[in-house]
Amino acid sequence: MPTVPSAEPGPPVALSQARDMAESFGIDAERYDRARPRYPAALIDRIVAASPGRDVLDIGCGTGIVARQFQAAGCRVLGVDPDARMAGLARQTGVEVEVAKIEDWDPAGRVFDAAVAGQAWHWVDPVAGAAKAGRALRPGGLLALFWNAFQPPPDLAQAFAEVMRRAMPDSPLRLRSGSAVDAYLSGCAKAADAIAGAGGFGDPEQWRFDWEWTYTRDAWLDQVPTIGLLTNAPPDVLAQVLAGVGAAIDAAGGSFTAQYATVAVTATRSGPA
Repeated sequence: MPTVPSAEPGPPVALSQARDMAESFGIDAERYDRARPRYPAALIDRIVAASPGRDVLDIGCGTGIVARQFQAAGCRVLGVDPDARMAGLARQTGVEVEVAKIEDWDPAGRVFDAAVAGQAWHWVDPVAGAAKAGRALRPGGLLALFWNAFQPPPDLAQAFAEVMRRAMPDSPLRLRSGSAVDAYLSGCAKAADAIAGAGGFGDPEQWRFDWEWTYTRDAWLDQVPTIGLLTNAPPDVLAQVLAGVGAAIDAAGGSFTAQYATVAVTATRSGPA
């Protein structure tokens, strides 16, 4: 099986290390917004169809990638994110954002039809976050947590892993053997258990959407510095990773097609609609 980073979701590191990583993505917010993948339209459409209205709370909104997709689907979106740098860029793109951790955020009596989190819930206390989302959702509102699971071709996955081992041999973040999709599905199961533990929701469901994307060498190298393992990496380490990954893609013909699975866990707020 390919070897995949364990940095998302749920990095097996001390809380202080996880916090440092969670707060590092705003270092280059413009690159993050430019390079990170979007989410399938089918996912957005299904969330909108399953919600009682068009008011959406975007938890961990970052630069507004998810928020803009929901805005394009006709929704009104409020983002919440702890990083003022990411929030600032989101505002520049037309997203209303309040800077706070969701666990500390005050809904101030506001209610929403959906609360969503794209590639962010693994940084949230899952029970406290679900409880806060429940407070912000009207009865019948939908909580939807989702992640993009990336899987390059097996030969490239192995080459990328070898580059990481050479560049970061002492990293506390371990590489593990297995499918990235399986790792995220495991994260979904843990999130579903936490939602059940928080109370106030119906039985969680898991959704999955499979798609693919072709990356040129330059497009993938643009995204690499936004990966949690590397956002705080010393410049020489990052340069070594980029050189090694670039060489691997060159050897594969200069581009590759990645398989993606967008996996989600959803639950409906209990009570009369």
